[in-house]
Amino acid sequence: AISAGDQTYPTGARAAMFIRSKNSRRGKTSDLSLLERREAQVVHVEAEAGDHGAAHAAHGGEMEALMAIFCSKMMILLIFVPLGLFAEHLGLNSAMIFTFNFMAIVPLASILGAATESMASHTGEMIGGLLNATFGNAVEMIMCMQAVKAGLVEVVQGNLLGSVLSNLLLVLGMAIFCAGLKFHNRQFNAVGAAANMSCLVVASISICLPTLFGQIADTGDEVLMISRLCSLFLSLVYFLFLYFQLGTHAYLFVDEAEGEEEEEAHLSVMGSGILLILCTLVVAGCSENLVDSIEGVSTKFGLPKAFIGVILLPIVGNAAEHATAVTSAYRGKLDLAIGVSVGSSTQIALFVVPVAVLSGWYFGTPMSLNFRLFDMACQMLSVFLVSQVTQHGNTNWLHGAMLVTTYVLIAIMTWFIPERT
Repeated sequence: AISAGDQTYPTGARAAMFIRSKNSRRGKTSDLSLLERREAQVVHVEAEAGDHGAAHAAHGGEMEALMAIFCSKMMILLIFVPLGLFAEHLGLNSAMIFTFNFMAIVPLASILGAATESMASHTGEMIGGLLNATFGNAVEMIMCMQAVKAGLVEVVQGNLLGSVLSNLLLVLGMAIFCAGLKFHNRQFNAVGAAANMSCLVVASISICLPTLFGQIADTGDEVLMISRLCSLFLSLVYFLFLYFQLGTHAYLFVDEAEGEEEEEAHLSVMGSGILLILCTLVVAGCSENLVDSIEGVSTKFGLPKAFIGVILLPIVGNAAEHATAVTSAYRGKLDLAIGVSVGSSTQIALFVVPVAVLSGWYFGTPMSLNFRLFDMACQMLSVFLVSQVTQHGNTNWLHGAMLVTTYVLIAIMTWFIPERT
């Protein structure tokens, strides 16, 4: 053996064996290091592939959501959007301007509702509820604010009343009637419907009291101030109802068939935001042209403003809700149909109506809750009728027929309402 410092190395055959053993250990170590490097490379490649796959899946979900929104039959009406926006510049008469913008807002309302739902799916329930309250009836709010700015108080009041009546009587009635054609009797969540109807009773009282006070007040200043104070409290009631519905008593509003629904593709937060902004701007342009043409249509073609406000304008804003409620009810999802129709009426009565009154305060327009006695009676009686229909938790086609018939009777009478002087 040869000594070198503290190390001792063998010689001869032992040296050869020592060298082979050492090389063998070096080979195993190098093979092990190579194997670890290869495994690390495989893991890195798989991670990159997973990232690319997730990005591809997200892109595919975005495209699927866009196709679901824009590939419906209603989107054919989008051809009226450019016609409505440029109809005045083309020198068309007020009837053509009104018709083009009327048809254009129908698909825009549907897109706005879908974008709102996609945005709400990425937030918590409370924020989602606020988004639905803000943008769910954005078409009605935009049209009301444009009409308030133009001083068309009578049209605004008719539009607000008509939106509530359209949802309560026409949309809900058609939904119940279609469900009754397929199912003999249909059960639904009566507790959730009762909570919405209680809010509608409060909203009806808030309209009834200023209207009755206006019959005995010497001037309209007192009625105007009372209306603005009532609007503030109505907004508070709506936010309390949101907290009740989405927070403390959310279990009362759970649909039993909710777990059976398939998960739908939703837009991303950025995609939903962009679509909301663009659609809101286009709706604002079409609504402004629509409101500006109402005076000409009423004067030249003899169409009563009461009929325009109560019947025609609400059909524009509620077209998407109408289609959703009827198709859902026919498929057996009556709770969803009632939530869409009655819930939308609650949003309008407790949120959009105060916004219209407060926006009149901002624009200096005397927008108040002093409606006609006929309007007040229609809302009170309609809320009473729907409360009777929904209080038992089951319904049939006859209930739907009664609601639709009531709406037709109101529509006939609004044609003969004289204008206020």
